[in-house]
Order: sequence, then C-alpha cells, then structure tokens
Amino acid sequence: MGIAPHINWTALSVFVFFFALVTIMGFLASRWQRGSGEAHLDEWGLGGRRFGTWITWFLVGGDFYTAYTVIAVPALVYAVGAYGFFALPYTILVYPIVFCIMPRLWRVAHKAGHVTAADVVYARFQSRPLELAIAATGVLATMPYIALQLVGMEVVIKALGLTGELPLTAAFVILALYTYSAGLRAPALIAFVKDLMIYIVVLVAVVLVPLKLGGYGAVFAKANEAYTAKGGATGLLLKPSQFLPYATLALGSALAAFMYPHTLTGIFAANSATTIRKNAIYLPAYTLLLGLIALLGYMAWAAGVHPQTPNDTVPALFNALFPSWFTGFAFSAIAIGALVPAAVMSIGAANLFTRNFWKAYVNPQVSPAGEAKVAKIVSLVVKVGALVFILFIPTQYALDLQLLGGLWILQTFPAVVFGLFFNWFRGTSLLIGWIAGLGIGSWLAIADGVKPVHTFVVGGDSYAMYTGLFALAVNIVVAVVVQAVLSLARPGSGAQRVGGSV
Repeated sequence: MGIAPHINWTALSVFVFFFALVTIMGFLASRWQRGSGEAHLDEWGLGGRRFGTWITWFLVGGDFYTAYTVIAVPALVYAVGAYGFFALPYTILVYPIVFCIMPRLWRVAHKAGHVTAADVVYARFQSRPLELAIAATGVLATMPYIALQLVGMEVVIKALGLTGELPLTAAFVILALYTYSAGLRAPALIAFVKDLMIYIVVLVAVVLVPLKLGGYGAVFAKANEAYTAKGGATGLLLKPSQFLPYATLALGSALAAFMYPHTLTGIFAANSATTIRKNAIYLPAYTLLLGLIALLGYMAWAAGVHPQTPNDTVPALFNALFPSWFTGFAFSAIAIGALVPAAVMSIGAANLFTRNFWKAYVNPQVSPAGEAKVAKIVSLVVKVGALVFILFIPTQYALDLQLLGGLWILQTFPAVVFGLFFNWFRGTSLLIGWIAGLGIGSWLAIADGVKPVHTFVVGGDSYAMYTGLFALAVNIVVAVVVQAVLSLARPGSGAQRVGGSV
C-alpha cells in the first residue's frame, strides 16, 4: 500500500480549504499587534518584541517542531527503530539550556536593540570578522533547513495525487507574499492554527490506529518482527554500539537547537526574560507530542504499509487507514507546519544579512526603514533560493547539507554563549576556535559521506559519536589554548564588557 497515484478530490478539497484559511490569516497578520513603527526591523523582523508567553509558546514550538519533523522522525523510526527516538532526549535536554542561557541573551539584546546573535557577538567582542563568521554560519545553516520544509510539503502534496512542481511553487509564492507583508506576525498568528491541527491529528492517530491494528501490543510485535527480519542496527531496543552515538546526538542537537537564527528570532521577539523562562517550562509539552509522532513509524509496519521512500511513511499510513476528509485535514496540518518554520527561517536569515552584512559593510548609515526594506527583499531571495534548491537538486543532498548545517551552527555556541558568562575570551581566540571546529567537523563529515556520526579508533576499540559535538570540543579547546597564549603575551587582555553588565 503506497501513495495513491490518482487525485483524492475529497482530501484535496479539505487541504485547500485549510491552506486558504491560513493564507488569509497570513495577510491579515500585518494588522495584528501592530506597533507605531512598521518601517523598522524590530517591527517586521521581531514583531515589535511584544510577544507574550502564549504567543511565544506557539511561535517557538511552531518553528522548532517543523513539518519535516512530523515526516522525518517517523521515517527514521520506520527505517531503524529505537535509534530514531534520539529526538526525544534531545528535546528534553534543550529546555534547561534555554532556561539558563536565553533569558540572559534576551536581556542583552533587548537593552541594546540587537536583532541577531551576530549583533550580540559584535557588541561583546568588537570583532567584525567574528560577527561575519556567526552571521554567515547562520545563513548557510538555515538554507537547507528551509529546503527541508519544502520536502515535507512536497511529500503530502504528492500523497494527494498531485504531480509536477506547480503546487509546491504556488504554496511558497503565497508564503513569500504574506511574509513580505506581515513579517514575523504572520507565522506567529498561523502557529496557533498549525499547532492545534497537529495536536488533533496526532492524538486521533495514536488512539485510532492501534485500535484498528489490534492494540499497541500488536503494533510493537509486528514492528519487532519487521526489524528482526531486516537485521542490522535496527530493532525496538538500542544495540550497545548505538549508546554513545545516541547520547552524543541528543546532547549535540540540544546545544545546537537554539543557535539557529529561526529559534533565536522567536527568543528575541519575546516581551520579557520571564516569558522565555516560562516557555522553557511549558515547551516540553511538545516533546510528548513528538514521542507520539515517532510511534507512527512502528504503526506503519503494523499496518503493512510499504512507502516508496521512508519520507512517505506518514502519508502512506494516513492514506491507508483514514477516510479521505481526515487525510486531507492531516496533510494540511503538515503542510501548514512547513509554512511557519520556513517563514521564521527566512526572516532570521534576512535579519542576519541586513544587520551583519548590509549595515556592517555596505551601508552603515542605513535608516531603520531602509533596514526593514532590505530584510523584506532578502527574505524573498532566501525563499526563492530554497525553492530552486529543492526543485533542481536531489532531496538527499538537502538532507546531507542539513546535517552539515547542524554541525556548523553548533560551532557558533562558544562565541554566542561564552561572552554572556565570561570576561576572559577575546574575539580572536573564539574566531580561531570557530575555524578549527568548523574545519575539522566538515572534513570528518564529508569524509564519512556527510553522515552525522564518526567512528574513532582508540587503543584498538571503536567509539562512534556525533561529529558536531566532537568538533565543538575541538572548537572550545582551541579557543581556550589561544586565549591562554594571548593572556600570557598581554596580561589583562581578556575581552572588555561592552554595553554594561548582563
């Protein structure tokens, strides 16, 4: 049972209805919580920094748990079993990190009017090269991430029976237009609808699918049979050789998650540090949802679904077990789940380009209105670039680059975070550490065929771990050694705090 080759008109009609609904909301969002200065990057790119606890909860949840997550996590579980569940401890570990670090980062940004992490880094270390490194890393890491949202949307459009690139192109043209018009307010408003729909879809699925298949006992039994027959590093339980890579993937992903421009955009848009702390407490509710979503991978085995590719697992499962109207509702939820993060990602990338390249190197005297105009145009260019990427380059390369993007963005952690807590580091040492971590991490990943895990042989024993976390360790060690040398050469040469205490 695969994806139907013909158009499912009932499902398509429901899909179009909800897609039209959020499109209207996207254009109306320009009037929602409107401030007095629309021609300003704070207003367009950060929603005026007025988002309270619930808006921030939906926005951050909406751009952190993406359409590709709904597609990719069950696909990975379907393919390999327990190893695919590393996303759960990762999204548990991330929130203590958010609770401890992000309120302080928000206060620094709010006090000085910073819009991006690179703004914070430049103000702290007064290093244009380090600022440019952080900004460039953010933009490069974001591009394949946006492309992967298109993958999620493309999968459900194909599941509806539509062929060709026109439907996907039309959807992203609509996204580009209302993001250009309303800025961050559009995805923030749409996130309410998207998250409600996703919750409904998942809760219905985890209750009704097991009932149709004989209960969870039958689901796990059939999945176990499938993995036993498949062999290799698959199964309902982790193999001993998977313990270390599983743990390091979870930790490294947690450290990287809120270094991405789109997640930091949600943080900077909050109205207070208290709002961020509350969200660090409430957002784990999404982890429960993610765990339920992952179970769909097991259910596909129990349902006898044989998708064309692992990414088709969830659409194939819904097509097989649910009536057309609910399938259309589920597919629209997934597609809308692509719009929210893609919009925030393009805004985050546009903010970085505008503040840390255009203003820094091209037009230092640009007005607030000029900043907003440049950011709007760049957000369109970013979306077009992602669309071209996904239309003309095989999907596998988008996934490979996203894995590299995670490794790259993790290397910005020391520059962004260390300056909030320590006075010792200088921009030079952190830049050299960034170069070392990025260089060795990229080299190892590419040598491994752009895989996220590298195997090290020590004393005849093999140890596999997340390449990005190893690269971060190299980054930090190099930065510490260089800073120690600089401090010995120039006593008292640690970074001077800029803009007062944090």
